[in-house]
Formats: sequence, structure tokens, C-alpha cells
Amino acid sequence: MPDLENRIWEEIEFLNTRYKVGIYNLLAYVKHLQGKHEDALESLKEAEDLVQGGQADQSDVRNLVTWGNYAWVYYHMGRLADAQTYLDMVENMCQKSANPSRYRMECPEMDCEEGWALLKCGRKNYERAKACFEKALEADPENPEFNTGYAITVYRLDYPAKRLYNVSDAFSLQPLRQAIRLNPEDAYLKALLALKLQDVGQEAEGRECMEEALAHMSSQTYVFRYAAKFFRRQGRLDEALEYLKMALEATPSSAFLHHQIGLCYRGQMFQIKNATHMQPRGRDRENVDKLVQLAIDEFQKASVLKPTFELAYVHLGEMCAEIRQYGEAEEHFQKALRIKNSDDRIQQEIHYCYGHFLEYHWKSEDRAITQYLKGLKIEKVSHAREKLLKALERLAERRVNRNVQVVESTALLGLIHKLRGEVNEALLCYEKALRLAADLNSMF
Repeated sequence: MPDLENRIWEEIEFLNTRYKVGIYNLLAYVKHLQGKHEDALESLKEAEDLVQGGQADQSDVRNLVTWGNYAWVYYHMGRLADAQTYLDMVENMCQKSANPSRYRMECPEMDCEEGWALLKCGRKNYERAKACFEKALEADPENPEFNTGYAITVYRLDYPAKRLYNVSDAFSLQPLRQAIRLNPEDAYLKALLALKLQDVGQEAEGRECMEEALAHMSSQTYVFRYAAKFFRRQGRLDEALEYLKMALEATPSSAFLHHQIGLCYRGQMFQIKNATHMQPRGRDRENVDKLVQLAIDEFQKASVLKPTFELAYVHLGEMCAEIRQYGEAEEHFQKALRIKNSDDRIQQEIHYCYGHFLEYHWKSEDRAITQYLKGLKIEKVSHAREKLLKALERLAERRVNRNVQVVESTALLGLIHKLRGEVNEALLCYEKALRLAADLNSMF
């Protein structure tokens, strides 16, 4: 709840958009859950004022959600007459539209409001948010707000199955371009488009879009975040850190920013290790240790600000392992594994990173195999799943070559081929495993 409230305030203060009615309604709901009903009423007043000021591009229809929320809050305050007043206002509006329900109206504006709320409340709700915006767009395909909500939602759903993938596979590119056409001054959308273009290898156009976004004065705190991510993925870590630190000045309680800063320090550490062939000595060793500690500090801040931040714990575990604090690393991986309702792709990433830790730091191949297999049980197609397959394949081949549990290892290779859809190769491995098992049994 504190993380959600913090993100809501960041959006209200730093995201320059015309579409803020929904975010004030969501803030009112958070205040209601905290028992701060007077604060909830203030947030609803802000939402109502935005509609009356014309910022929401609609009139009384857009007030329906706010009025319904007024009724809800007043009811929980025991002010039943006030609650009834707002219920009557909702009923009158529904009757004007000849709606069969007294307190419900089917219209694209309602679908849009629902979409924004779902989008803000976690990854598990993104598919439902997408359906809401799609329904709204069916009624009004050229509506700038509906297109903006839809583009942001599909961008968040558009995870690449591999690190670099084809333009034709990136289903959020067209919606982002459409939203920008209807909202040409929206720097936030341009920053998202730049990152998606980078995903598909269109670096030049992506850089051009990011420069356009940075040239705008609007939504700079958010644009700085995504510019930093763009440059970090290019290996330009000093530039990325500059943008992140500028954004952090405005939003010091952002778990996202602290995590991104930690990733930059981690990236700088890897740059030194790679330049020294993984054997840093002297000043290089000192710099590696310093960067590891800086990364740990940032990942810890992110995990405190957002206790359900799975990847912050994973990266904490990896950095602790770098300085041989294996007990602490184990604790952080276990925290990540205990978080419920994680996205499938994130769960796969957790199992991969934990398995890698067990394989190379604990030197426990059996436990690593268990983690890789747990990750592969999650059938979501993703980059993390491909990493799991490659890690398990590499480990199984190494065990076969060392003649370690050769029957089980050969069967594992069969499973890997099966999961990749390579049926003939899978059958060959399984048949070989059966022959090896029969040979072993005949020896006893």
C-alpha cells in the first residue's frame, strides 16, 4: 500500500497529462483503505474539479465514478444522507442515458476509468486493463485518452521472448505510434516508443525518439527514468546514472529509481571484471568491491521502499554472492521466492538466478537442476525461459561428459529437446537413457 500511494503521488506531481481524474479517484480509494476518509473526500474533490475544469474532456459522464466513490466514502463515515445524495446523482445520470440499471452505465468513459485503475494496481491486472481500453476504443477509435491508455498497457505486456526480437513481433509499436499521433506533445509516450524500438534493434530511430522526449519540458522526471534505462542498455552507464540521479532528486522514495541505480553500479562492476578477464586485482579489485557495495545499498533501499520487489531481492542475492556473503545471498533469494502472486516471467527469472547461484557459488548442481526445472514448469514463453533451457542443457551436457548420473542427465537433455519442440532429438535422448539404464542394471 505505501508503494502504491507513493507511485500515485509521483504521477500526480510529475506526470504531465490531461488524464488525471482516475488517479485522484484511486488515491481516494487508498485513503479510504487507510481509514483517512477526510483525505479521501479531498481527493474526490480534486477529481470533480478536474472534470468541471474541462481537463477530462467529458462532463457529467466522467463524474459518475467520482460520485459513486463519494457515496461509498460517506457510507463508511456513517453520513448516510450525504451518501444518498450522491447515489441520487448517479441514478439521475443513468436515467438520462436511458440505461436499464439505476446505478450503472455502459459507456466507453467507464471502461477507460476502469482500465486506468487496473493499470495502476499491478501486473496481474494488465490483461484486464487491456480489455477495458479495447472496449472503449471500439466505441471511439480516435479518442486520444483511450489510445494512450491502450498503448501504455500493451507496452507493459509486450515482453520480448528473447533479448532482441523482430519488429513484426513487437505488438506495442503500432499502438504507441497511434497514441503519439493523437498526443504529439506527450514525452512519456515517446520515451516508451524509444525503448520499444531499442528492443527490436532500431537503435537509431529509438535514439531520435528519446532525444525528442528529452527536449520536451513535460514529464521530465519520468522521461529521465526511461532515458536512463535506454542508455544503460547501451552500456553508457555514466549517462544513465546522471539521469537517474536527476530523477531521484524529485522522487527520492522511488523504489524503481533505486533499483535502476543499483543496476548501473552492477553494470559498471561487470565492465571492470570483463576488462580484467574476471580477475580484477589491486585498484580494479577495490573498485569492484566499492561498486558491489554501492549496488547492495541501492537494492536494499528498493526492497525497503517496496517489500514485494522480487528482482531487488534477486539482485541483492547476486551482489552478496559476488563478495562471498553466501548466507545473506541465500536469504535474499528465499525472500524473492516467498513473494506471492509474482508475474510468471519474474518467477522464471528468480528460479534462473537462484539456480545459477546454487550451481556456481554453492557448487550444488542437484539443487541448481531443481531450480531450473521449477522455472521451466512455468510455461510462459520468455527470455528467462530460454535462459533456463540453456542453463539446464549446459549443466546436463557437462554431467554427461564427466560421467555423473549419466542416465538422469541424458534424460534431462531429452526433456530440453521436448520443451523446444524437437521431438526426434528428444526420442533419441530418451532411448539412449533407457539403454544406459539397462546396461547399468545388467552390471548388478
